[in-house]
Amino acid sequence: MASNIRHLENQLTCPICLEVFKEPLMLQCGHSFCKECLWGLMAESRIHLLCPVCRQAVDCSSSPPNVTVKHLIETLQKLNEEQTAAESCQSHHNPLSLYCEQDQKIICGLCGTIGEHRQHQITPLTSVYSRMKEEVSALITEVQKERKSLEEHISKLINNKTRIINESDVFQRLIRKEFRELQKYIAEEEAHFLQSVAKKAADINSSIEAQLQNKNEILNMVQARERELESLGNENHLQFIRNYAVVTSSSQVPPPGSSDASYNAVSFKPGFRQDDIKLTVWKRLQRRILPAPEILKLDPLTAHPFLQLSKGDTVVQCRSLASRRGSSPESFDYSSCVLATRGFSTGKHYWEVIVGTKPKWRIGVVKGTVSRKGKLIRTPEAGAWLIGLKEGRIYEAFTTPSVCLPVTNRPQRIGIFLDYEKGELIFYNADSQDELIPLYAFQTEFQGKLYPVLDVCWQERGSHPQPLILPQV
Repeated sequence: MASNIRHLENQLTCPICLEVFKEPLMLQCGHSFCKECLWGLMAESRIHLLCPVCRQAVDCSSSPPNVTVKHLIETLQKLNEEQTAAESCQSHHNPLSLYCEQDQKIICGLCGTIGEHRQHQITPLTSVYSRMKEEVSALITEVQKERKSLEEHISKLINNKTRIINESDVFQRLIRKEFRELQKYIAEEEAHFLQSVAKKAADINSSIEAQLQNKNEILNMVQARERELESLGNENHLQFIRNYAVVTSSSQVPPPGSSDASYNAVSFKPGFRQDDIKLTVWKRLQRRILPAPEILKLDPLTAHPFLQLSKGDTVVQCRSLASRRGSSPESFDYSSCVLATRGFSTGKHYWEVIVGTKPKWRIGVVKGTVSRKGKLIRTPEAGAWLIGLKEGRIYEAFTTPSVCLPVTNRPQRIGIFLDYEKGELIFYNADSQDELIPLYAFQTEFQGKLYPVLDVCWQERGSHPQPLILPQV
């Protein structure tokens, strides 16, 4: 086959450049030449052009392309490409036409019959090609699927990044707003302390100023008395004796003690220590940055039959046995408890309970799912987070086991702060309008809706039992 190709190349060679035709043109005599070679002859010949092969005079202006030779050249190029692409077996010099499945090698027919692959599984290349094409197509599908998945993931990441940037911007604005408010509070507290110190100093200076004025008036009197006495001493004997009684009369003498030389220094005392400033401001800020107190009411349906609600369901106390009302499926039937109408399952909330001088009570939050039939189990494990007072002096947090609280000043108003997401429930002494004093804090992970609960305790039953109150302002 190679010799045939070489023979065909010789037949398609230009007689001038001795290479395969490039854009062959055919003359009237039937011979063909390359276009560039023929134009070169035309440039050298000034009169008539003679065919380089047959020496016949020809007219180059009417030399059409030799389409047949052009097609033969294209065929020759394809044959050369196929011959270049074709590979042969290095052992037997035969075309590679089979595939050894065991060794995963391309072999010739002799390799599969008498060579080292004769007992292996052999498959024609055409079948292997089709199979591998299908496998590659399947792989392409999987890769495309993976690419789409990655593109979607990248798109989600980009969207997530954009969302994070936007949310970060929002939070930065909120932070700036919160700190502007805090700075405003700090400035107000600073002004309050400065004003307090200035007023205290002004009061002391006013007192000193009054003393100065009084002492200066006495000093003027003493100086005038001194001048009179000196003038009397300069008189002659007769005048001295005549004026002595007038000058030395008691009406001209300064008040007793006016010339006392003793002096008591006054110290400046602002009424607070320097170390108290930060603590005081922190407590006041804590009061101000908590959420506004919730306006809560009690749910009559949950109240024990012995409990009496009044003043728009904001006051609860024990009623007399004779006025016991009927129970409902939602009411407590053993513990003297009542729930608020509102429950919380998210966010931050603050409310207060007025306990007054009541010697025994329990307050806090319970899960909405706790059983209201039978005795209420007062532990976080049972879904109740409570503190209470007993015997009028012992404060305790109902943990497992219960914890006594070191409360010195008996509070009459208890503040309760719930941060649901943070899992924090804090009780405060809320008697002061300016500060909150922490009493106890529960730390846990809340689940489900939580309801404020008030327990008036049975020991307080009587003709005038003291109530628990939910303030409305």
